[in-house]
Amino acid sequence: MGFVIPRAAFNQIIETLARRYRLYAPVRKKGAGRFLDTDVIMYDEVTTADEIVFDAKSDYAFKEALTPLSEVLFYFTEATTQEASFDNRPLLIFARSCDMHALKRLDQIFLENGPEDVFYQRRRELVNFVLMGCANSFDNCFCVSMGTNIAPDDYLFSVDLTAEGVACNVQDEAVAALFKAYGEETADVVPAHVTENKVKVNLPEQVPFSVRTDPLWDEYTVRCINCGRCNFVCPTCSCWSMQDIIYTDNGNVGERRRVGASCMVDGFTDVAGGGSYRKKNGERMRYKVLHKIYDHRQRFGINMCVGCGRCDDVCPEYISYSNIINKVYDASKEGE
Repeated sequence: MGFVIPRAAFNQIIETLARRYRLYAPVRKKGAGRFLDTDVIMYDEVTTADEIVFDAKSDYAFKEALTPLSEVLFYFTEATTQEASFDNRPLLIFARSCDMHALKRLDQIFLENGPEDVFYQRRRELVNFVLMGCANSFDNCFCVSMGTNIAPDDYLFSVDLTAEGVACNVQDEAVAALFKAYGEETADVVPAHVTENKVKVNLPEQVPFSVRTDPLWDEYTVRCINCGRCNFVCPTCSCWSMQDIIYTDNGNVGERRRVGASCMVDGFTDVAGGGSYRKKNGERMRYKVLHKIYDHRQRFGINMCVGCGRCDDVCPEYISYSNIINKVYDASKEGE
């Protein structure tokens, strides 16, 4: 059912929902950007609609609500272990179509790729979504090429800011009752979605082995500085490692943390015995790109990349991920 709600009334709806859920949405952090006197848009808890940034793409994805960058799993002593507590309130995340598609990829990694990850699952069961419509494509987006420009239907309601007010497609009965208290039901509202991006990519159906040894990767050995920013802003990157934090000198009291990891940084491939693999940045780039557009699809049937373009936005060396995909496509054709 559709509603067009005045801005003031919509803010009241959000304040009411904030008493039922933890609201998690993109907000603007003044002066916290990567350069002097620049802002950054990242996810944080909100209580009013005025805090939410609707007219710009967030620099970081929503995924830290489900996979925190650093998470204490349990505490230990010489004789006991105790699982860490976590916030078990229902969570309502404001997300765009590409990020909602990213959730499917995270589910495949944490819930369908072997035994279910209980630490992810317990948060996943609390999550609900609000779809933020995209009337226009943002810089570096290529969601249309990736088939993620139209959102899945599993959201409570959608939000599009219009001249008449806030247009919402409400799919949850309990939320619909709240909307009816502030406005009249109208004709069906179709969430805005992008139909064309300036950036377009071609995806190879098959990647011959010759692509893995192609000289195209040598460029990134020189250009990439292995900072890992592309991994940390990506909504589908899910790698992590373990850290034990020891509280005492005897080494038997402390905590175990799961922390985010990056395939683009030093140490990711270190193994017992001193082995280390993919030492060149070009080799790391090859691993990341082929995993996103081919290997994941071979296992789960869909590409891991959702075309949000954040990796292009954040790269300090102006490396274009979409350009790499097209290079892989061309190299795959030549390899065939």
